[in-house]
Amino acid sequence: MRAQTTLLSKDRPLNFLQKLLSIFNKPAPAKSVPPLATPEPGPVDTPAHDQPSSAEQELIALMDAGAACLERHWQTIGTCEQDVLGFAISPSFMGGPHWPSTRQAYRIVRRPNSIILATEGLSDPFDDGEGQGNGFEMELFIETPDIPAHAQGPQGDVYPFADSWAFELLRCVANTVADAGGYVSRLERYGVLSLELPGVSQSRAMCEQLPEHFVSNDDCVGVLIGGPTASFPTYLPDMPLSPVTLVPVVVITASELEYLRNGGGPAREDLVARLNASGLGHVSHLQRASVI
Repeated sequence: MRAQTTLLSKDRPLNFLQKLLSIFNKPAPAKSVPPLATPEPGPVDTPAHDQPSSAEQELIALMDAGAACLERHWQTIGTCEQDVLGFAISPSFMGGPHWPSTRQAYRIVRRPNSIILATEGLSDPFDDGEGQGNGFEMELFIETPDIPAHAQGPQGDVYPFADSWAFELLRCVANTVADAGGYVSRLERYGVLSLELPGVSQSRAMCEQLPEHFVSNDDCVGVLIGGPTASFPTYLPDMPLSPVTLVPVVVITASELEYLRNGGGPAREDLVARLNASGLGHVSHLQRASVI
């Protein structure tokens, strides 16, 4: 059974979580899932349940405050859609990687010449009480001007984005980060990280929408995580429990991926410098030539 994506208003993610918290005391253990498995769109069915406990109400209040802080920040970057892409049933209940809370959502921010897809939930407080801060203290985002027309709706309609390569790629990276327990310490140590996602030919959107020169001979697509540095502020010091960083995800070409495979850390730094020098920066352009 595969998770279903759906539209959630800015109020509904918390109401839905509130209902889920009254059913489940603790999420199921995380298990590995196919890296490019993409959820199928579907309706929400949220039956009424008992009211949450005081601890659960406190968690919901903290999540609400964090979501409001993220929204305020993204509104300074572009035009935030009122709805986010979420799930009828949290993937953590279905064997997927466990985010800090059951909320796993994706925000859409429209800019004049590009669109940002950003995770919403990686910085939620931990729902098991083990964490003291804002979850993994990070959210991921990808900015691109190259989402096909059929996979982006007009303003007010975010549902088509579920069929975009950007959503599929970001969701895969987000689940990898969640499965690792966050990447903040690694980013602090290495500056910029790279990740390769296998099985592009088995994906739903990337196999059709990514140009051939972005897919390696062994069926992988590569990304940089944490660089190049975004052209807007990405540090949020005023989150409810601890500061949160918005971390860019940048898709790279197959030849650039091969360069990183052979060169490691120095190659990552050089690739970031080349992307900056070319004027591309953190924005993922699918029609660009390789800088390697």
